[in-house]
Amino acid sequence: MKTKKNIIIIGDRVLIDLDDKIDRTTAGLYLPPTVKEKEKVCGGYVVKVGPGYPVHDPNIGDEAWTARKREDIRYIPLQAAEGDYAIFLKEHAVEIEFEAKKYLIVPHAAILALVRTELVNE
Repeated sequence: MKTKKNIIIIGDRVLIDLDDKIDRTTAGLYLPPTVKEKEKVCGGYVVKVGPGYPVHDPNIGDEAWTARKREDIRYIPLQAAEGDYAIFLKEHAVEIEFEAKKYLIVPHAAILALVRTELVNE
């Protein structure tokens, strides 16, 4: 029997595969690694997103010890979706390594813009 590890992103966080292929300026100059590390804004592809912002449901009760099911919790979904290219503030990112690959976990609020590719019928 084989086991498979899944990473679950919590709340309003987004798992991003950093796009480290951007190593030159628009003029074509190559940037050394020390310059890239000092960048405040980075980009990468969204791999997974959390369920969103939890919303209080007054029908469930306020006591912390009340047993709740996961299905009872409601969320406001995030704008980011898997496959989007996210431009985000690097200072808010946390770097992790999962199955020998490096990723960044970024709060949704740190994402400045999303680039989403859509198919268009002409």
